[in-house]
Amino acid sequence: MNKDKIPFNRPNLTGKEIDNIAAAMASRHLAGDGPFTKQCHKWIEQNTGCAKALLTHSCTAALEMSALLLNIQQGDEIILPSYTFVSTANAFVLRGAVPVFVDIREDTLNLDETLIEEAITPRTRAIVPVHYAGVSCEMDTILEIARRHHLMVVEDAAQGVMSSYKGRALGSIGDLGTYSFHETKNIISGEGGALLVNAPTLTAMAEIIREKGTNRSSYFRGEVDKYTWQEVGSSFLSSELIAAFLAAQLAEAEAITAMRMTCWAHYHAALASLEAQGKIRRPIVPKDCQHNAHMYYILLEQGIDRQAVLQTLKCHDIYAPFHYVPLHSSPAGQRYGRVHGSMDVTDKQSEQLVRLPLWVELSPDQQERVLDVLTQAIA
Repeated sequence: MNKDKIPFNRPNLTGKEIDNIAAAMASRHLAGDGPFTKQCHKWIEQNTGCAKALLTHSCTAALEMSALLLNIQQGDEIILPSYTFVSTANAFVLRGAVPVFVDIREDTLNLDETLIEEAITPRTRAIVPVHYAGVSCEMDTILEIARRHHLMVVEDAAQGVMSSYKGRALGSIGDLGTYSFHETKNIISGEGGALLVNAPTLTAMAEIIREKGTNRSSYFRGEVDKYTWQEVGSSFLSSELIAAFLAAQLAEAEAITAMRMTCWAHYHAALASLEAQGKIRRPIVPKDCQHNAHMYYILLEQGIDRQAVLQTLKCHDIYAPFHYVPLHSSPAGQRYGRVHGSMDVTDKQSEQLVRLPLWVELSPDQQERVLDVLTQAIA
């Protein structure tokens, strides 16, 4: 990497990945659900308390499994934020469902739990809270609304590995949870994800859906003498080589999180003065939330030209992107979904947000360079 260039993200390697991959190759078990897959399942289950963890080839796949597990049908409605990645909506649209977009909170940029109840109709089947930047949604309120209206809760915790809400791991709180191990996340496998099954009644069906609709997992445990097609499913497994890579990452998850938290804290302290001047707003983390330093973003004061700020950073070989284009304003969002209520906060925050470079080996000197150029660009 050019020492003068500061990328937005640089995938972290622990040094043990190649050894694990070599071991998987030597074992001649390269398809999914081998020893490394089981090791990853065990780590996720022990560290989150979920009833069952199942590795998938992406978080998108885990979300699609969720839609199948909930038996989502044509015309069903799913409540979710517009400020999220397309997979959150796509997984349910694939089953014929209608995403119902609800505005986000000013502080965390998460789904505004106070707006959910009024968006519920007789067609509503599930609520999908997205834990933006690894900071939890207000899950107690969301779960209470879901219980009152007999709805399911699917946590999109793509950014939430090693984050928690009131001591509970994100992804383990709703009926189902999903993780991403994409190379842009904290804990990575290049591509990859996991479904966390928290409602034990869904475990058996989750295994069937993941195994192309067959009871193959039961067969390999010796519970049946042959496996057959049971339900609609697909091929959602991750390969053993991917699991081997991921196992090395999970073993260092605490150390990786601690290093990211150091970088996050450096930015947060250094940017206090710009916030005091009213130039930016720093991230807000509620007291019940322990985040994982997945992202450090700032919100520019209205009137500051975001594109000019980004261009100044780029001219100094610093790559700091904005984030989502809200789904409700996208062509597909307008075609497949509908909006409930005002989207004022979503529209405003999405146009002001800038994400700063943050990765494990980002040095304090590099961070100071980012901060110096950012300050110049804003001033």
